[in-house]
Amino acid sequence: MQISKLRNMGVVSLVALSMTLAACSNDSDEGAEGNGNGGDTDDVCNVAPDYPSGPVELIVPWSAGGGTDQVARSLAAELSDDLGVQVNVVNRTGGGGVIGHSAMADAPNDGSSMGLVTAEIGMMHWQGLTDLSAEDLQAVSQVNADQAAVTVAADSEFETIEDLLAYIEENPGELTSSGTAQGGIGHLAMLGMLMGDDIPIDAVTWVPSDGAAPALQELVSGGVDFIVTSSIGEVRTMIDAGEVRTLAIMGEEPDSAYPDVPLLSSTGNDYIGGTWRGIVVPTGTDENIVEELDCYISGIVEGDAFKETMSAAAFSIVYRDTEEFTQFMADYDESMGTVMSEAGLTE
Repeated sequence: MQISKLRNMGVVSLVALSMTLAACSNDSDEGAEGNGNGGDTDDVCNVAPDYPSGPVELIVPWSAGGGTDQVARSLAAELSDDLGVQVNVVNRTGGGGVIGHSAMADAPNDGSSMGLVTAEIGMMHWQGLTDLSAEDLQAVSQVNADQAAVTVAADSEFETIEDLLAYIEENPGELTSSGTAQGGIGHLAMLGMLMGDDIPIDAVTWVPSDGAAPALQELVSGGVDFIVTSSIGEVRTMIDAGEVRTLAIMGEEPDSAYPDVPLLSSTGNDYIGGTWRGIVVPTGTDENIVEELDCYISGIVEGDAFKETMSAAAFSIVYRDTEEFTQFMADYDESMGTVMSEAGLTE
């Protein structure tokens, strides 16, 4: 699996409302080597005296068995080995991610608790669901980012993303789309795509769904004209079965599993959308603990065990260190605020 080490993410423009995911080196020799299969990071990473002194919890804001939970359990197993204590995954669900993310912020800041933050942290407060934002959490490391995908049925008249966007512009209000709930990642990605082409956001009718699976069924049955999902991995099975075609992904690098799927940016549309995950701790956590955790995680993402977990789930590994991840979350929050405000989704 390809691992991207990303740098310098920022909002390119308020029109494009995009996050620049500038890919740098994929050189696995850079930084700490993966634990287990890549080398011993213990001596290098052990910078926090007497840490940890007991078990550590890893809070997950989504249900057991889901994609975020899978990522968390793989990280927890690796961190348990590195830290020499049990790292226990604790699922705190509800409120569209509010309960779990709030639990991360409210946990003791003595290093006994961390969380797997997801992209929703940059959306929830704009929707009026909570006052919590990324500023209420201490970034440690980003471990994942996936690029939103635009997909049509196999027999669709739209052969390219250019065909689809041209039709939308010429026939506003005619097409329907789905992929997530109203205001979800897929919906926002679709709106950002339209804005990036200077197409009015009401030119497509969004049909809310409970996720990619029901949206795919709507697509193949003719209920909607196209879908926008948070990653191409969510439609992988249907692509491989020949039932759907992905016209574009909203990123800067082709997907390694589907290198022939073009980038939205190839049309001149700079919008980049999708989802991401990373490790955070409560604010006020000792900086040596943050440094130690980031060091271990930089090795874990290079290791075979984590790569296998992510590959099986069709997730991309994207690593950012503490400083980069802090900036990334701030920029993401700004871009989400802009697109949601433009779409009338803020409260």
